[in-house]
Amino acid sequence: MIPVKAVAPLVALAAVAVAFSQAPLTDSRPTVPASIQIPDDKSDTVTKTSMRSVNFWIMPGAALRIRTMRGSMRSLRGGPVLFDDKTAFLIHLSYAEIGLNGNDITTLMNHHIFAYPGAPLKKLKVHTAGSRLVQTGIMHKIIDLPFEITADLSVTPEGLIRLHPVRTRILGVDGAALMRAFNLSLEKILDLRKAVGVTVKGNDLLLDPTKILPPPAIEGHATAIRIEGDELVQTFGSPADAPELVPPDTSEQAYMYYKGGTLHFGKLVMLDADMQIVDRQPTGFFNFDLDRYKEQLVAGDWKCTCSASRSSAHPSPVAIGR
Repeated sequence: MIPVKAVAPLVALAAVAVAFSQAPLTDSRPTVPASIQIPDDKSDTVTKTSMRSVNFWIMPGAALRIRTMRGSMRSLRGGPVLFDDKTAFLIHLSYAEIGLNGNDITTLMNHHIFAYPGAPLKKLKVHTAGSRLVQTGIMHKIIDLPFEITADLSVTPEGLIRLHPVRTRILGVDGAALMRAFNLSLEKILDLRKAVGVTVKGNDLLLDPTKILPPPAIEGHATAIRIEGDELVQTFGSPADAPELVPPDTSEQAYMYYKGGTLHFGKLVMLDADMQIVDRQPTGFFNFDLDRYKEQLVAGDWKCTCSASRSSAHPSPVAIGR
């Protein structure tokens, strides 16, 4: 005899199963976008970059918590790197350790990855639990199904982040058992063709850690992932892949350093760049918002050597949305 409390979930899953039997879902794999055409590396268009202890804000409410980063920046259109147009350049990660906390991932999920009409997942919230990631929200297919998924994390050989469910609750009951009873899987339920940087295989979600982010474009190969406290920490490449780029002022614990190439920001063009950006009021991690960097620089100050071959900027903090 089926318990009364399981009847509603069974009816809901039955409705979904009937819908699939009548109208099978087409291939849920997204169309692969055309490859980004990147100009050939030239000394005047490529700028070596290193960062340490930087909260790099990519949208209101979400930041890349850069613990360390070595790589480069280059224009997607040729010429100098244009800071004022974040769609015009690319950041290459040769080696990096970058964290995202639960609020960062929640914001990305709701306002970027699944921010389109008819998205199958909505009202998402993400947090860590030990070495696992927990996601709650609404799964929509015919009807709204509240869910909670606890997942293990791993990195595939292709550099994708795999979220493998170890516990699934749908409508408050064992979701994995219900899906098995109706021969369903997340791959059959979720149409992710419009989602940004996410695919599904079986019951596993596969995230491309560079494609799930808004501009500027980022490229790099994820090699490891772990949970530390409330952060999901991603490793890209290895230290052997990128010689250390030592900044002019090694006493600074949080900085961004740009070396070589041409940088263009505002009305300033810096040839053969040699610029270190640090916080005017150091408080641990340095908050940098590309959308509002002018406010920070105007409130801060600049220092240049007598030869004007090297400069440092000391932005002041501004009210950055968290």
